[in-house]
Amino acid sequence: MIESVVPNTDATETKIKGLPKSGRWWKAEKSRFTSMQKDKPLRSNWKQKMACKAEKLSVKNYEKELAETRRQEKIEYRKRVEAHRKVKEENQRKAEVVEVIRNTAKIKRLKKKQLRRIEKRDTSGVKTKKM
Repeated sequence: MIESVVPNTDATETKIKGLPKSGRWWKAEKSRFTSMQKDKPLRSNWKQKMACKAEKLSVKNYEKELAETRRQEKIEYRKRVEAHRKVKEENQRKAEVVEVIRNTAKIKRLKKKQLRRIEKRDTSGVKTKKM
């Protein structure tokens, strides 16, 4: 047997491999994750970190301030609506003319619709109409 020695001229030369055992010649050889080159993460210096932190804090404070003003406006609006409703109700009570039923026997003679309209009220400070 004669062996021929071929000098290795290029150290980075890839190994020539034959057909894979699986027979799938189109599949490339995969490299491990450890052999992959990783990009170094972007690093920021201390001043940039503190500036970013301060900016985030100021934005958060501004948002809190806006939310608080919105909440206060809502509360004020509810108070105004409630006060307006009370005044309206009071004016309505003052404006209505009330007929006091002194004879309770009349209630028995009233029709259903008329009975529905009867309300018990405090008649102090209300205009009354005599029957």
